Amino acid sequence: MPLGYRVIRKIWEIMAQEMDAIDGQEMWMPNLHPAALWQATGRWDTVDVLMKVKAGGGREYALSATHEEIVTDLCLREIESYRDLPRMVYHISKKFRDEPRARGGLLRLREFIMKDAYTLDTDEAAFDAYYPRMLQAYYNIFARCGTPAVAIQADTGAMGGKTSHEFVIPNAEGEDTYIACDQCNYAANVEAAEFVRQGEKPAELAELTKLPTPDCKTIADVAAFVGVPTSQTVKAVFYWWTPKGGADGRFLFILVRGDLDINEVKLINALGGGQIRVATDEEIRAAGAEPGYASPVGLDVAAAPDQPGLFVLADPSIEAGGNFVVGANDAGYHFTGANYPRDFAISQMADVAQADSGHRCPVCGGRLTAARCIEAGHCFKLGTRYSLPTGANYLDENGRPQPIFMGSYGIGLDRLLATIVELHHDADGIIWPESVAPYRVHLMHIGKGDEVRAAADRLYAEFQAAGITVLYDDREASAGVKFKDADLIGLPWRVTVGARGLAEGNVEVKQRRQSERISVSLAEVAAFLQRGG
Repeated sequence: MPLGYRVIRKIWEIMAQEMDAIDGQEMWMPNLHPAALWQATGRWDTVDVLMKVKAGGGREYALSATHEEIVTDLCLREIESYRDLPRMVYHISKKFRDEPRARGGLLRLREFIMKDAYTLDTDEAAFDAYYPRMLQAYYNIFARCGTPAVAIQADTGAMGGKTSHEFVIPNAEGEDTYIACDQCNYAANVEAAEFVRQGEKPAELAELTKLPTPDCKTIADVAAFVGVPTSQTVKAVFYWWTPKGGADGRFLFILVRGDLDINEVKLINALGGGQIRVATDEEIRAAGAEPGYASPVGLDVAAAPDQPGLFVLADPSIEAGGNFVVGANDAGYHFTGANYPRDFAISQMADVAQADSGHRCPVCGGRLTAARCIEAGHCFKLGTRYSLPTGANYLDENGRPQPIFMGSYGIGLDRLLATIVELHHDADGIIWPESVAPYRVHLMHIGKGDEVRAAADRLYAEFQAAGITVLYDDREASAGVKFKDADLIGLPWRVTVGARGLAEGNVEVKQRRQSERISVSLAEVAAFLQRGG
């Protein structure tokens, strides 16, 4: 709407200034992408939120979910040799994603506005030399918008590449979670966070013993029944995995220590991509296990992921402890004294457990804390993920073709607008930071009389002439209604022209963040606001 769009334009200008300051060139990229570009990078059938359209003549297009494919196509057209590099281009444009859970007002949308930038370098060293400038520009953008952010390690997701940094804004109502250390600067999204598995092998391995555990289908139930902590149990979780490219699916038997949970993003990454779903009881029994009482003890386990047999993937936490309680694959029974690798085998070991508060930091050993946050931006080290499959090369000093090294960087404008409101409001409405406020001043007249209205009209013209952006409430409405609407809209300053103050040559000025109201001379109010109050 008009006021919100003015905020978007303010954010837009801040972003453009910061991108220009680090040698960015703004351009305008298409939102309709030929399918061939996405097929060349292998993402046409792997990006599950990609919106596709069909045109005449059987032509297929993708709506712009992101623009890496377009940029690699530009490289093929525009980049010839090392003399054409480095480059940084950016644009601010619409994006379209078929989000399965669009929610949170403007926080997660199917159609949104994004500032995305792309760097093109000759090699990783050149890229790494520039990357900190982009990170600092992002810090600057968020600070100027009144939303100080933290850069954390994150999963690269469908974008691919080597590593990525996600900018998050701590907020108790955020839709995401990040993990941070209380002793060092380690911080990561929960989907990428690592932690130290505490626990040691017992000095003496107990005998594997089958024990009746009636009605104990959960970890908490069986731990309480046997009289051990949940950290002395092993949890079995089952999925059906469909690899990339739609190959035949496979049953997954996942093991993690009982006091931990599986992070499904970590699991998918450990598998090399694809999709997973929770396995059915029928699929679990077909694999030789019993729902609620399962373990790999006694089962035919594949020696490696590409070998025949039951695919068992275990988190390293099963090595941080021993004499575990595990399922016996018999309803109503568990084993005690189970130890890996003496009593069962696995096909693959991988970090698939979710970090949480209280865990040990992988860098310094300090304590980790999980906190809610809003994802506000992302920087990806793409490397040659897109240039290699598309042949986006440059000729080096010796005339030999080399792949272009790429980076990708994005911030959603709608999401940032919503985040600003989330951080800057009270019970009465929004409190816009001056840097992004749709207007600086909310001007109104209250009470009756032509003199009051005429004075407000003159002040409106004076503010405009002085370059002060002003929203003028010239409605014939009660003071209460106008004040309530002014608080709801949340402009930084409110200037009220009333008969009582005007009789003394004054107007009432109030800052939205403050409760104090002050009287300022009608003749001096424009200069007062220009000085910042």
